[in-house]
Amino acid sequence: MSFRSGFACIVGRPNAGKSTLLNALAGEKLAIVSPKPQTTRNRVLGVIHVPKQKGRSGAQVILIDTPGVHRPESSLGRKMMSEVRAALDGCDVVLMIADAARKSDSSEQFLPDLIKRSKTPAFLLLNKIDLLKGGKRQLLPLIQQYGSLGRFQEIIPISARKREGLDVLLEKLIGVLPEGPRYFPEDQITDQPSRFMAAELIREQVLFATSEEVPHSTTVIVEQFEEGTKLARIAATIYCERDSQKGILIGRQGQMLKKIGTAARLEIERMLAKKVFLELFVKVRANWRESRGFIEELDWRRQLEYLVATEAKPEA
Repeated sequence: MSFRSGFACIVGRPNAGKSTLLNALAGEKLAIVSPKPQTTRNRVLGVIHVPKQKGRSGAQVILIDTPGVHRPESSLGRKMMSEVRAALDGCDVVLMIADAARKSDSSEQFLPDLIKRSKTPAFLLLNKIDLLKGGKRQLLPLIQQYGSLGRFQEIIPISARKREGLDVLLEKLIGVLPEGPRYFPEDQITDQPSRFMAAELIREQVLFATSEEVPHSTTVIVEQFEEGTKLARIAATIYCERDSQKGILIGRQGQMLKKIGTAARLEIERMLAKKVFLELFVKVRANWRESRGFIEELDWRRQLEYLVATEAKPEA
């Protein structure tokens, strides 16, 4: 059997477990995870390298995590939904993930309709089966209920958090991928630069540390990223929309910002496998979620293009 490779797009409602699934299959933390809805704002790519085994020549599965599917009410929300549509365009298989422990409603039909329009083979993943109160007895009616929403090539019960059913999922996934080349070298597991991942790890700690509207009103941009052999120096700005939010983020005598910075620094050190000196700043940018220009600046691909262009300019 020839080498198989291809792209699998993970879609689902907010908090269905998309990022948890990506991290579990990749074996590394590539996407931030929090209990807050709409944690993921950009496409996050993870590469799974499946070694050659008896009767199989190996495979490379490129997973694309996407923002939670929702009805957008801001420029940021519309940008997030455009990320979903971009991921669906050209992928080889769609993995629709649903929270099996959450009561479904009529809005669930929106996702299968979106997938149907993409005309791409689709799997239905019933996630969080470890949280079902009735155990596996609840699975059959759930499979029938969700299966009636659309035409799914496979319906697979899983628990991304406990890694249940992931071997079955991966085997089925490889089976539908086309024969193709190795898109990424074997030592690469994502296309994201460390600079972007550091910004996301800082934002993750903001999500954990704050509540109400603050988490959704914040974003992070890394202004400086200097990585040496033993130490990385990083300076980042947390943007919010109001002075009151800035006060919450800084906290009394700077304690909240210190808490966020310490937790983020430890996560970044784990990612980079070296010591990190992290400086955090908080700035107000009113209604940034409605600013299309600013939202475009947040795209790490756009940031990377700017950095490359800046570095290429000759010194005056």
